[in-house]
Amino acid sequence: MSGVLDLACALIARPSVTPDDAGCQPLLAARLLAAGFACEHLRLGEVDNLWATHGSGEPVLVLLGHTDVVPPGPREGWQSDPFVPEVRDGVLYGRGAADMKGSVAAFVLAAEQFVAAHPDHAGTLAVLLTSDEEGDAIDGVRHVARLFAERGQRIDWCITGEPSSTSTLGDLLRVGRRGSLSARLAVQGVQGHVAYPDKARNPIHQAAPALAELTARHWDDGFESFPPTSLQVSNIHAGTGANNVIPGQLQVDFNLRYNPHWNAERLEAEITALLDRHGLQYTLKWHRSGEPFHTPEGVLRAAARDVLAAHIGRAPEESTGGGTSDARFIAPLGAQCIEIGPVNASIHQVDENVRVDELEALPGLYQRLIERLLG
Repeated sequence: MSGVLDLACALIARPSVTPDDAGCQPLLAARLLAAGFACEHLRLGEVDNLWATHGSGEPVLVLLGHTDVVPPGPREGWQSDPFVPEVRDGVLYGRGAADMKGSVAAFVLAAEQFVAAHPDHAGTLAVLLTSDEEGDAIDGVRHVARLFAERGQRIDWCITGEPSSTSTLGDLLRVGRRGSLSARLAVQGVQGHVAYPDKARNPIHQAAPALAELTARHWDDGFESFPPTSLQVSNIHAGTGANNVIPGQLQVDFNLRYNPHWNAERLEAEITALLDRHGLQYTLKWHRSGEPFHTPEGVLRAAARDVLAAHIGRAPEESTGGGTSDARFIAPLGAQCIEIGPVNASIHQVDENVRVDELEALPGLYQRLIERLLG
């Protein structure tokens, strides 16, 4: 069997721009089948998902990852072809090297090595992969989690291989993520000539006090290791292109990253009440990306802390920062979730990369953690 570098290169060479798996999961399934795993391919819409299990019963430990990548951008911006993996000066370059084909390759090697050493291990070791993490995330783990809920599939612990480290492998342990709620607000006015404001209704002027209150609001003081909830306006658009026309509509896009003090339903109600209080004529379209999750002190968190501390020689930072991950769909099933992966300095960038020595250390790190939980 090839090492983690060879397997990571084989995955990078498959141009699996979301939601196209481009043959990554069949490659990995073949290896897991050979190692004794049962594999179920879940094709949902245009998305490929792989559920591979070894053993039976509880506890159930899931290694969660994705085979899709973001588009590479202009090829001429890269030092080498983003889908032709290349090692230069001890660093592997290619789209997905850090996010997260390196981790996926390490998961598979760790799983192979663990079941070879512990064929009669306790509980169930599972690998769950999707090709819809970087895109809309509709028919990936979100959909699979609904199927699991219908089946009564239990998950006790989940390790996601997202690139969580900051400067060296293992220096950060992700123990939760904030929720994400996006909205598109359209405020209706009446278009007219700027010289005759009495015959028009300017939606920018009408919305300005509400937006000022919304953006100035102090939502909370944080939650345990979570930062305070934050609302950010990402786009404002109005106007016809002429400076002598009062626009007929204002469009505002905004996003909230929120901690467990809140859920999407309560935030939506608070913001709707604020807009109503200002007497606006508006429509509001919401997109719920996922609720926050938090893994409290327990078996999984303690085991991960010990394994990472042994690897780097000191306790890792334990954080809930960053964006979102597919663990947000697994946590509501009752699972405790953590994230451990490579350094995230180059993800989604030109010349995405991972250090080869850290990539080669990753399977052993995952295997030691699996052994702590199921050995």
